[in-house]
Amino acid sequence: MTETRQMIEAGRDVLRIESAALSQFADALDDSFAQAVQILLATRGRIVISGMGKSGHVARKMAATFASTGAPAQFVHPGEASHGDLGMVTPADSLIVLSNSGETPELTDIIAHSRRFKIPLIGVAKKPDSTLVRQSDVAILLPDAAEACPNGLAPTTSTTLTLALGDALAVALMKQRDFSPENFRVFHPGGKLGARLVKVGDLMHSGEEMPLVTRDTPMSETLLTITQKGFGTAGVIEDGTLIGVITDGDLRRNMTGLLDRTAGDVMSADPKTIGAGELAEAALAEMSGRVTTLFVTADGAPVGIVHIHDLLRAGVV
Repeated sequence: MTETRQMIEAGRDVLRIESAALSQFADALDDSFAQAVQILLATRGRIVISGMGKSGHVARKMAATFASTGAPAQFVHPGEASHGDLGMVTPADSLIVLSNSGETPELTDIIAHSRRFKIPLIGVAKKPDSTLVRQSDVAILLPDAAEACPNGLAPTTSTTLTLALGDALAVALMKQRDFSPENFRVFHPGGKLGARLVKVGDLMHSGEEMPLVTRDTPMSETLLTITQKGFGTAGVIEDGTLIGVITDGDLRRNMTGLLDRTAGDVMSADPKTIGAGELAEAALAEMSGRVTTLFVTADGAPVGIVHIHDLLRAGVV
């Protein structure tokens, strides 16, 4: 076997081992998981997550995931907790403590603190008779799966299981709280993710900015409106309802005798529109082909207009 092939096979072995352990964990999940979710749902303060070493790194990620999905959370280092940071953990909080063995010495003080002040404790460990499991209000047991490390020493499978458990708890909590994409955007306003979740109403131009004319407006005035408003289009309204639009294509098709016509003669009827509550990505999907603007309507009445440049500036494209 070539060296390249050996490296590929080593990688595949790790993925297969950890994948099998995850499947084993999924099948073994029981009422303790639901009880843990109930504790988290009832938390009035923050979800505090603690762990030492590699478990500590996983705990930080878990805290970040909870916080970004609407459940206030923070990581507390067990070593620092013993030197004053226990004050960060209050009776209004709940506590998740991670330890593969359940006997990590550095966790002693934070576990004792939770018992002293009756702070709900969710323990995650592999050994059912460990100190952490015995002291927990709810214990979630990791399956007795082998580490992917060839020496069986480096935390690999165990940290993957704990990481996945954190995601499972966070998602279960989201579903119980009906956490929506709109809620998600509140905690992710920046970057591509925030752009994908921005609403049309956040980007649209409204009021006097809208290029609107009536069916009977002469095309000489309509052209002035198109030029002044700067969107390259005009919406045609009748009794407050948008009944058509005039685009560059409509102008080109009606060049002969254009100034002798009215907006109603030149417009394209039944234009594409979108609601203010729709995501900006939905507006982008509607702007197929040569469409660069969309009128935003409510019950048929125009309330705004959005241009593809607005989407570009917001980072949607």
